[in-house]
Amino acid sequence: MLDHIKDHETAFRLEEATISELHEAIRAGKTTLVEVVQRYIDRARAYNGVACLLLTENGANVPEAKGAVRALAPLQFPTETVKASTILPDLDRYNGPPLEFGRMEPTASDPDVYQQYGMIVGKPNAGQVNAIGTFNIRGERSVTCKGDYDLHPSRGPLPKGAPPVCEFFRKQPDALERAAELDAQYGRNPDLERMPMYGVVFSFKDSFDTADMRSTGAGDAAYDIDFPARDHLLVQQLRSKGAIIFAKAINTEYNGRAGDPGGKNHPEKVLASTLGYQRGSWGGNAVNPYDTARAASLGSSSGSALSVSTNLVMASLGEETRASCRGPSNHNAIALILPHKAMLGFNGGAIGADVHCDRTGIHARTIVDCAKILDALKDADNGYYDARDPFTTVPRSSVLKGPYASHARMPGNAGALAGMRIGVIRESMVYPKGSKTEQPIVMAAAREIKEMLGGKLGATLIESSHALWERDPDLEVMAVDYTRALAQLIPLIMPDILFRLDSRGQPLFGEFAEAIVPTEFLPGKVFGSGTMQPIDYCVAMAEGNIPPPSNLDIRTIQQQELSNTFRYHISQYLMRRTDDWREKGFQETLSDWKALNARSKFWGDDQRAAFKNWEEVADPRNRLDGRQGVNERIMLRELLRRADMMVILENKLDALVRLHTPWAPGLIGHPHQYDIPSNLTPESLMGPNAGLTEVLVPAGYVKVTYDPVFKLSDDGKRYVSAASDVPTELAEPGLPFSLVFRCEPGKEDIILKVASAYEAASKRRIPPPAFGPIPA
Repeated sequence: MLDHIKDHETAFRLEEATISELHEAIRAGKTTLVEVVQRYIDRARAYNGVACLLLTENGANVPEAKGAVRALAPLQFPTETVKASTILPDLDRYNGPPLEFGRMEPTASDPDVYQQYGMIVGKPNAGQVNAIGTFNIRGERSVTCKGDYDLHPSRGPLPKGAPPVCEFFRKQPDALERAAELDAQYGRNPDLERMPMYGVVFSFKDSFDTADMRSTGAGDAAYDIDFPARDHLLVQQLRSKGAIIFAKAINTEYNGRAGDPGGKNHPEKVLASTLGYQRGSWGGNAVNPYDTARAASLGSSSGSALSVSTNLVMASLGEETRASCRGPSNHNAIALILPHKAMLGFNGGAIGADVHCDRTGIHARTIVDCAKILDALKDADNGYYDARDPFTTVPRSSVLKGPYASHARMPGNAGALAGMRIGVIRESMVYPKGSKTEQPIVMAAAREIKEMLGGKLGATLIESSHALWERDPDLEVMAVDYTRALAQLIPLIMPDILFRLDSRGQPLFGEFAEAIVPTEFLPGKVFGSGTMQPIDYCVAMAEGNIPPPSNLDIRTIQQQELSNTFRYHISQYLMRRTDDWREKGFQETLSDWKALNARSKFWGDDQRAAFKNWEEVADPRNRLDGRQGVNERIMLRELLRRADMMVILENKLDALVRLHTPWAPGLIGHPHQYDIPSNLTPESLMGPNAGLTEVLVPAGYVKVTYDPVFKLSDDGKRYVSAASDVPTELAEPGLPFSLVFRCEPGKEDIILKVASAYEAASKRRIPPPAFGPIPA
């Protein structure tokens, strides 16, 4: 009995372990890397399964279907389905385009492997999360070289019919074999100075190229060779620093579905909603570990954060175009460092969505682990520069000279942030009067900021002002807030904003239109009924002689036209991938958009039509009708960065804090938030649009939600989102939310100190209760 107690006390606890605790356990002989990897495989077998149900017209069962092999066992798909009329009211009166009901179909990549297509919903209390799509386990890490086509070289020749490239591929060790190599070479004494990531088990958003695993951006594309010829530079850096390259995480295919540029191709069937579809046509859909009926995130790097939160890996790299790293971190209660654009490269060996916004994010369970990974990603000679990603040509002064981790170790003592001035961005916390959806998280976040940052930690809080926010009399108010900063900057940097039209073709800023003389907004559209010339209005607004339009704020200025960068980037990626294989003596014929579309399937017909339209885009310039794409992104970045700096300098701020989103993760397949076309708040886009460094820390949990409901439009042609005041009570601990700390490039030392002090003082992360330790 005493021996049993001793063994229990000295055993290494994998769940919630930090990098330091892993290294201490290895040096103390409490574990080996093989044991660590095997335990992660065991957890994956227990928790990484299908967690969504098909939404079908009649709710009838579907036949059993064979899924891909994962963690040594094939996926098991549920045969039960959900009848569509249970969430789509008045379905008998619907007379719009045909709905794309859920169904099982074989994939394009492997006709023997099935996947869910069409509409799905989350399964309550599923016991599974579907965070990882591919494991670096021999025989299942590739479709091209699956099964015995991936035999270890010591086991003899490959079977007849094996593609020639498999002889090359099988020489790469899988995760267990790499762990065994490291154990044999270093035992209990790894060189942590040279290999700071020794034994750290990573997943990667499937957009990142990994030479030892299938890499398709989560798409179901039948490549000749479904793994790339080389690692992404960041994967290569981690590999060289001792990391275990373990898995490819589930993500929304092609980084969040890059929109439809328009054209002759239209979907034959439509989806009532895509809320919660952080979903790939090959890997399926991820779910939230705190409530499996809900979205894993509001962002496409869902599996990256989810795999960390559920302890399927220790850390993960994700990618963000809009909110694809922040959303997953926020909804999975983990830490995130999202360096400024493009301190860390992304597009030099990855499938991107919008090269002007795409950036790499680091997911871990603590800020200090995120910072250690950031340090490890730096090359001794080239720093963070990646020759294949031109965006990494950032000023060297914007990168700290010393280790980032040294700034992420602040204690959470009372008064630890005394003397710090932190700006509170209230625009992230406002919502329409009478709406209940946002209330639980906004009220909890406002209380957390005031009591923890301003109370216990002693920082001075300075809040921005907004018409929809009732100011806190205990807090200082910004002398120059975002509205005032924008009123000065827009006339100089991006005056086009004032001429924007809303979805009905009317001036977005009506007070501007009423004040100016009749003026052409777009060809054939003339607005204005006043007497001021537009340029004189701009001068008067910038100088403060007239007020800006009442709806001019960081929420309303961030709409963007679709640019043609996705068409460019996929073409470049496929060309490079083909060339890399040619250099090694192998042929890949999926080399352009036409081949990609011919050899792909999509879980929604809208994506098929959009990809055909992307294939037919021929002109890299901005839209010829006057609407801008690329230029708009560059101008908006300049505008937002300067707005932040004006607010920081005028108010003598050290850092900024905001709420990531006022919304809890939505129910999968249910309607989006009713007053916007997605579940991303416009002001939450300021981070990616400005490309500024942001750090997320778990901030608490809410125990109730007010979820929107479907309503059939009056003409019966579509389903729309409607408000509901019916509360949903949530199981403990509730649904998580995070605070976001932001700074100018080169000041990451300050926000790492602020964020780590807050993390140490608050200790808000609670592991998902349904995904705890598994029996030994």
